[in-house]
Amino acid sequence: MTILRYFIIILAMLSLHNAASAQLPDFPLNIKAQLESETPQPKAGSSVTIAIVMNPDDGWHGYWENPGDAGVGLQLDWKLPEGITAGKPRFPIPERLIISDLMNFTYEGPHAFLVDLNIDENIALGTSLAISVDAQWLACTDRICVPEQDILTLNLVTGDGAITPARAEQFGEYRAKLASPLDQNATYQIQGEEIAISIPLPTSVATDGLYFFPTVQSLFNYQAPQKVKRDGNNIIITTALDQYRDKETIFNEELRAILQIGTDSGIELTAQPGIVEGGFDRGFAEDVSSIWILLASAILGGLILNLMPCVFPIIGLKAISLAKLGNDDKAARREALSYSAGVIFSTLALGAMLLLLRAGGEQIGWAFQLQSPVMLFILFLLMVFITLNLLGLFELSSITMGQKLTQGSGGSFWTGVLAAFVATPCTGPFMALALGAALILPIYQALMIFFGLGFGLALPYLAIAYIPALRNKMPKAGPWMEVFRKIMAIPMALTAAALFWLLYRVGGTDALLVASVMTLLSLALIYIIRRNQSAHKKIAIWPIIMFVIATCIGGYFIAQAKPPSAIETKKWVQVTPYNAEKLQQYRDQDQKVFLYFTADWCVTCKINEASAIQREEMAQYFTQNNIIVMEGDFTLKEAGIANVLNQYGRAGVPLYVYFAPNQKDKILPQLLTVEVLKSELNP
Repeated sequence: MTILRYFIIILAMLSLHNAASAQLPDFPLNIKAQLESETPQPKAGSSVTIAIVMNPDDGWHGYWENPGDAGVGLQLDWKLPEGITAGKPRFPIPERLIISDLMNFTYEGPHAFLVDLNIDENIALGTSLAISVDAQWLACTDRICVPEQDILTLNLVTGDGAITPARAEQFGEYRAKLASPLDQNATYQIQGEEIAISIPLPTSVATDGLYFFPTVQSLFNYQAPQKVKRDGNNIIITTALDQYRDKETIFNEELRAILQIGTDSGIELTAQPGIVEGGFDRGFAEDVSSIWILLASAILGGLILNLMPCVFPIIGLKAISLAKLGNDDKAARREALSYSAGVIFSTLALGAMLLLLRAGGEQIGWAFQLQSPVMLFILFLLMVFITLNLLGLFELSSITMGQKLTQGSGGSFWTGVLAAFVATPCTGPFMALALGAALILPIYQALMIFFGLGFGLALPYLAIAYIPALRNKMPKAGPWMEVFRKIMAIPMALTAAALFWLLYRVGGTDALLVASVMTLLSLALIYIIRRNQSAHKKIAIWPIIMFVIATCIGGYFIAQAKPPSAIETKKWVQVTPYNAEKLQQYRDQDQKVFLYFTADWCVTCKINEASAIQREEMAQYFTQNNIIVMEGDFTLKEAGIANVLNQYGRAGVPLYVYFAPNQKDKILPQLLTVEVLKSELNP
């Protein structure tokens, strides 16, 4: 939006206001208006369509409801009898008019706005209805604009609602100029300085001659070209956003628009925020170097992930396995390849499922599976069994089915699957860029990113297996391994405890009750297994079958469980729950805001909160500098938060954003300390 546009709009609005509050001289109107009714005798209990017919003089034009870069749309103030209500006006498809590099959405010829008046059923037959509307509009040429006003009146009498053929034909012509409503929702996505809209449109409709007219003002750059491409039964329109828009405001509302098709037809649509696959693939898809940079970021992020606390218990299991191999090169490489295959399979499967669900309209992010109480329940039981196994309460090698899953290359594969699965709550350096990009890339490129993440996670074990010098530095097998195994039961038990807490957060006390019962049943199953192992007997299959049935029943009840009400915890820093409208209010008041998105399953989030955000020192800092702290909790599935993460190019939490008056919103690093936080928030 240019300074000229601001000037024109402000001047026009002031002129219309003055026109409404003062008696205008009796000058002839450049756009003449009148009211017409489809029937002069509307039936009580029904609706009647009224047309506000506009006739511009030669060289003059009026405006659509969104005038574009300049101008003001029609304004109506109805004066109606009791029992009569007016609906929203319906506008014909506008024309595009460029004047002095400003894009205007206008009407240069005769046109009609249609309004439905609803007639109360209790109005008696033969009642006179005096309809009046104070209409104000802006009439312009390519050189001047004149605010105009007229009070339009119409007298109706309730009757049988009959419509004459002439009137039916006339209003048919008016309706033909309107856009036809689309019976499906479109989807839009904002990424950086662009917006992409995916609209269901049959392949029989050509992409030539399409133009997207949004009703929302001050969001689009109307002068920017609209790039149109077909994606199966959808068309995707990508264009630029207004560089002068309020960038602190995150637009995540429904978007109404008209899509012009050809010269005289179009569809009226509503677009919801979501994911537009392929909407922003120009920079990444056409720039090969960008793909390799993103892939390198994913590999490096996966490599660093090995140092995060999420995967520490699983690393312990793999360390024991590698130590057992000693100098057996072939076995070491076989184990490493199998483990890597499990890791990469898991990251690809999770990535594909994430993309599939988002394509179906689900607003979810990375680690989405930990928002499911059933998945948490299964992971909790798995961690309980692994903890008991590490403590030596039973040996999986005595169970035929368990042996296949835990010994040899198969065991390494499933260890890799588990490692990747429990690693997803962690995000570290380099991962945010790669995963955020993966959500907007074409499918095959997105899967490359998820492959890179898995490869980076498995890379240390591949290096140890294929570089003898590294493997020779590994400690030799010995009695220490049994001690180390029991030590590793501690972080595994802590992981189980964390999952138990998460179960409560997503399923309340009902979920905890089911998990507790299943823990007792797990101990009973372990007792049966251990007793048979001590007697050197073959394990009976029926206890395992009964346990699996009980697990399925427990999962069903947990799926029905409801999360508890908000949990009050003592915090040094008092936070305001994230709300888009509240954030906008703060921004309108030039209030400084530190917004962070977190989740109970996000280890990185909790470490940052404990070490940098929720500290007495920072509480004083926020107070002294008048900074409001907002927290978005993504523990449970929350479409609004997922959409915000997506708009900032993030696949998951954590996300830290600082809003300061008259400044662009600032994204903070994903790893925080008190010093880093103060530096980033320095007023």
